[in-house]
Amino acid sequence: MLPLFGAALAFAFRRRRQAQRILTITALSLTLVVESFLLVGAYQNGAEAVLIAHWAPPFGISLVVDEFSALMLVVSSSVSLAVLLFSTGQGDTDSDQEGPMSIFHPTYLILIAGVSNAFLAGDLFNLYVGFEILLTASYVLLTMGGTGPRIRAGITYVVVSVISSMLFLLAIAMIYSATGTVNMADLAIKLGELPQNTQTMLHIMLLVAFGIKAAVFPLSFWLPDSYPTAPAPVTAVFAGLLTKVGVYAIVRTETLLFPGDSLNMMLMIVALLTMIVGILGAIAQAEIKRMLSFTLTSHIGYMLFGLALGNHLGLASAVYYVAHHIIVQTSLFLVTGLIERRAGTSNVDRLGSLAKLSPLLAVLFFIPAMNLAGIPPFSGFLGKLGLIQGGVESGTPIAWVLIAGAILTSLLTLHAIARVWNRAFWRKAEDAENPDPLLTTHIPSRREAKRNSTLAREAAMVAAATQSPASAAVNSDVGEEPEITTAKLLPAPMVLPTAALVALGVALTVFAGPLFDLADRAASNMLDRSPYIEAVMGSADGVPEHHGGNE
Repeated sequence: MLPLFGAALAFAFRRRRQAQRILTITALSLTLVVESFLLVGAYQNGAEAVLIAHWAPPFGISLVVDEFSALMLVVSSSVSLAVLLFSTGQGDTDSDQEGPMSIFHPTYLILIAGVSNAFLAGDLFNLYVGFEILLTASYVLLTMGGTGPRIRAGITYVVVSVISSMLFLLAIAMIYSATGTVNMADLAIKLGELPQNTQTMLHIMLLVAFGIKAAVFPLSFWLPDSYPTAPAPVTAVFAGLLTKVGVYAIVRTETLLFPGDSLNMMLMIVALLTMIVGILGAIAQAEIKRMLSFTLTSHIGYMLFGLALGNHLGLASAVYYVAHHIIVQTSLFLVTGLIERRAGTSNVDRLGSLAKLSPLLAVLFFIPAMNLAGIPPFSGFLGKLGLIQGGVESGTPIAWVLIAGAILTSLLTLHAIARVWNRAFWRKAEDAENPDPLLTTHIPSRREAKRNSTLAREAAMVAAATQSPASAAVNSDVGEEPEITTAKLLPAPMVLPTAALVALGVALTVFAGPLFDLADRAASNMLDRSPYIEAVMGSADGVPEHHGGNE
């Protein structure tokens, strides 16, 4: 409720930018504090449920928190707060000329409310509502600014999201028709009573709907063309959160509603293809944001890998890896936003000398990049090591194939990251294939930056009028009109949240022991199922011990 109330207040103060920003940051900070208490409570007491208006399940709406959902809430709000501070710093620095519009802050809070609702939902229809809240907000954020590329990407994103939502809603209708309930704790008992063919059909329908939202292969075609067009803060929060809500839904339904290994072979194949195809796409990219978008889809395969193994170690490692990936992927997209700001572009064919130009920017990129690649001792290595150990414990031929695919994907990720480092940070700017004239070792003043921007716009207008080959080469790889950018200073209000998020990624390594203990307990309770069912229904056999409503 805090993000929703905060969104209403932020919209009421839309003409007072500073008050709006303070309200938004305060609402999200309070949300993070409450979720931290939820995480401590879930760790100490296990799963807990709230029955809205005291209506007894399965008739009322249940909100349930356990170790996994509490961890997802805390991690998602932490990265959301960092992205919000980044965007606010950007708006303050640019005097709102290039920062987010006033509608950004209330829409952003509505997005967080939808994400939180999805993580807490105790029934399938409320999970659907959470998805729709976050998707509706994401439509606005993705197309903010109204440029041609953003509108085109937004159309694709909306169409794909509507299709996945319709499939999800149809699956909910069929599940309700077959069982008479949509409460997930109740379904954990009643779905097992259905014929096996009916269970398999409902299972596949949910997997397809959630697979689109999680961007697993071959349902991931929409993501690399949608996310990179948005502003840096929007791209960062999308990359960190939206696909992970789909992953959360897959993990929750697989462990709670469809336990067993009926479709584990299919999930393993999908996980392998997601890892390999995604990282091959990343290697082929010259644009850093597009490269990161492909690595985003690729590393979803690691999470499916751990889930599909069906053993305790694999699931615990997947839980840890989800938290790791949210933080690291968001950090890299924020750093890319800083690269665009400092150099005027994020295309590696036009970059060079960034390590000399901005050593701090080089450090902020290097740490999460190595973490994503899985270099010891970072959390990426620890998560992948746990997944590999889970595969060895499984010992099946397909598990060994997945282990080989995971190692290959990690090596190719390192190759893609090293390619960006060598070309954008290490080599000299004059050695770039199409060096950006704005990328110089001289940091321009604000007056010089304004003059450079004016000159660049005039040059672009002349090039467009004469259809100069040079102007067409800038964005020939994506077929879009040239985007006029200029090098700028790196302001502290944007650098500090990025550095904090990078430090949080390092903390996943420093506190790997407690985090793995939390992931271990989350995996144990999800595989057991009885703590979740008892928290909602009151007893493991599904007979409620508490009643409510208008008795």
